[in-house]
Amino acid sequence: MIIPFLPNAWASTPERLAVAVAVTVGFALLARALRGVTWSGAIGGGVACLALFLGAGPGAFACLAALFAATWISTRLGYRRKQELGVAERKEGRRAWQVLANLAVAGLASLLLGVTGNRAWLVAAMAALTEAATDTVASEIGQGGGQETRLITTWKPVRAGVDGGITLYGTLAGLAAGIVIAVVAGSSGLLTRYETTIAVTAGFAGMLADSALGATIQRRGWIGNEAVNLLSTLGAAALAYAFS
Repeated sequence: MIIPFLPNAWASTPERLAVAVAVTVGFALLARALRGVTWSGAIGGGVACLALFLGAGPGAFACLAALFAATWISTRLGYRRKQELGVAERKEGRRAWQVLANLAVAGLASLLLGVTGNRAWLVAAMAALTEAATDTVASEIGQGGGQETRLITTWKPVRAGVDGGITLYGTLAGLAAGIVIAVVAGSSGLLTRYETTIAVTAGFAGMLADSALGATIQRRGWIGNEAVNLLSTLGAAALAYAFS
């Protein structure tokens, strides 16, 4: 075993470890070249990517790549409107803390899979990625599409971009993105049909929890957006683990 403390990891040989490292470096550089992330974001994303690849292998990387594509595309849709609202992401991309808030839980769960061999950690990792895709796409499409936005806790109309605000089209787009991530996981052989359903359901629940946290404690200034994202992916992973 090339990594003694990960006895059940995918990267069980020097060749596999080399593949994981090479793909991680290439992916991080591509993400930076596309201005999806800053240099710090590329490093943070690279750490999460390597953790996913080490523990769960190429299928997990395929899910991460699909997540990046969904995030990159949805961030650029309606960008001018988002700029007018003051909610657009910076053109140089997401920073390390933004990236890790969405990916750290999935990376950690993948490493725990490598330590224990317990498939529940694999489902938890995929649910965390599914939640990240669902939440990010829902927010980006909702803010850029010009639809009516309502606060999730009171259902009162609010300005687009307000913490805790949701839209119908954004929610549906987010759910579709989460399904795509879970289907990639299933198609690559990582998840069974039942586990795929768990990942989608947990990811969607995590997205709703993200909005609820945004409408309550985030709006009060108790925690920031990155903390909300981290808690939401953690909640999705915990829910998936419990039902696996």
